[in-house]
Parts: sequence; C-alpha cells; structure tokens
Amino acid sequence: MTDTSEPVIGRRTVLIATGATAATLAVAAAATEAPSAAAAEPAAVCTLTKEMTEGPYYLDGALVRSDITQSKPGVPLKLALTVVNSACAVIPGALVEIWHCDALGEYSGYVGNNGHNESDDGAFLRGGVLTNSSGVANITTIYPGWYRGRCIHIHVKVHTGVTPTSDGSFTGGTELHTGQLFLAEAVTTKVAAISPYSTNTVTRTTLSQDSVYDGGGAASGLLTLTALGSSTSSGYTGTLTLGVDQS
Repeated sequence: MTDTSEPVIGRRTVLIATGATAATLAVAAAATEAPSAAAAEPAAVCTLTKEMTEGPYYLDGALVRSDITQSKPGVPLKLALTVVNSACAVIPGALVEIWHCDALGEYSGYVGNNGHNESDDGAFLRGGVLTNSSGVANITTIYPGWYRGRCIHIHVKVHTGVTPTSDGSFTGGTELHTGQLFLAEAVTTKVAAISPYSTNTVTRTTLSQDSVYDGGGAASGLLTLTALGSSTSSGYTGTLTLGVDQS
C-alpha cells in the first residue's frame, strides 16, 4: 500500500500551530507609533502554510462520531484539534474528519494492500466530529501503524455547514482544508516496539525520509503528544490547532 507522493499543494492555504486555544496563534504585528488615540490597532498577522495531499484512501460517507476505533487494537490516541479562521477566531460547528491505517498498516475499505488478512467493514478508523463552542474537535482513536513508502500519519479534512444524516453520516457543506497530521519520531519508535505494531514486518519510513512531511514541525501538521500514563501502552493525547482560510 503506497500513498501518493505528490508535493504539498496549494488549493487553499491553512494555518497550523500547536496549542488548544486560538490565543496561542496570534503573532504580534509590527506597528509604528499611532498618530492619535483614534487610530486603528494593527491586525494580527498569522503564518499560512499550504495543504497536504489527500492521498488515495479517502472514502465518502464517514460517520459523525467521536470514537472511531471500532475495537481495533493499538495504543490509545486522544486528539484535541482546534479549528480557527485566518483571523485566529475559533470556528464552532466545523466538522473535523480524519482517517488513517490500523496498527498493521491497513486502511478500511482497502484491507490487504499492506499484506495482512483481516475483516474489512470499510469504516474502521474513519469518522469525524463537530467542533464545540471553543472550536475543539475531540476524537478518540489509536496510534496509526505504517505501510510501505510513508511515515506514520493521519489524514484530516475540515468542513463547515454540513448537515448530519439519519444514517449517522453527513452531507453538504464546504470543504475548507485537506491535510495530514504527523507524530513525533521519538514516540513512534516506542510505539513500534510493542504489539501489535511490532508484528508489522514492513520497513518503516521515518519522518525525515517521508515524501510528504517537509520537516516544518507544527506548521506542517506535527502533533504535540503528551503521555496519558507511565507506559507507552497507556497512550497519548495529540493536540494541534488548524487555522483555515474561509475566504
């Protein structure tokens, strides 16, 4: 199973930074001495970065749900993704959708592409949730595995104006961002050493070897990982703020 290795694309621009609140995104704009008390304050200036490729394994009809694990074994990963606009204001009610492979490198809907035989319902480790009043999407999943040619990563889309459907999915809306989330190599090395990840015999591509991740840290989708316990198997939280251009 090999993801597309297209370069970063610029269909839209997106601000990505670590942190749980929009306040951490603000970069003070340089300003000259105001000529009078009535002069307008300078606007905050936010750093923009380009989107990442969607890759070949996206499926329409993802379920709107906060837990996408479906009993898949692996190290727990609790994501807290904050969505803000280019003015650094939070966006409540945005759908943050993610999808990624399981511990053995298999995507639902495409099982077998990484050489493993397992049941495939076309839905595991796929789904999304609406951001709350603070612009935060909380999603429970597992630490992804890997497949040939790509480092460990999570795909993400941000939609606004979606309508939930009776079957638990969604329809309509506007897609504001398509990107990828990445995980620190130091943590990945620990995760890869425990079961079931350790049974994956495919050679693992590191962050520095990846064809999509550009080494830009949080500005390129690198999550901030915090341990949930004293052991690797206890899991991690992963936080990031995605700032999307609504224009």
